Amino acid sequence: MKTLKKIAPLLMALALFAIGLDQVRAADDKAPVKLQSLRAGTPVNQDNPPANHRQERDHPVGDRDFVQMPPLVPHTISGYQITKNFNKCMDCHAWQKTKESGATKISVTHFRTREGVELDQVSPRRYFCTQCHVPQSDAKPLVANTYERAKGMK
Repeated sequence: MKTLKKIAPLLMALALFAIGLDQVRAADDKAPVKLQSLRAGTPVNQDNPPANHRQERDHPVGDRDFVQMPPLVPHTISGYQITKNFNKCMDCHAWQKTKESGATKISVTHFRTREGVELDQVSPRRYFCTQCHVPQSDAKPLVANTYERAKGMK
């Protein structure tokens, strides 16, 4: 009985391995699937706007669709550089520059760490603006959906 307990895991592993081999063989019998990324081979450090849309230029900020939705960017950001050493957005949206530029100030929430500690500068976790803020676009949805704005936002 002790021997069976010792070899049971080994037998189970061999059985799972055999099942896996059968699945691999079955997958080999099918034609390969050709995957095409939305970037179509463009390197990630280069802009790659879809051919069927354009970024909107300088118009009023759009309405939000849900309470915690980050604001959309109401202008093109094509060519904006955001690296660990430079953030083009700060040329206008940094607190000390908004009076001159007329741009919206960065939210105070962007100056807090994950633990809630207030900083003198933008928190590193909020520094890369385009993680959350995206430019407005006239692009049609890629797939049909039945999304509706939050009731309180109508």
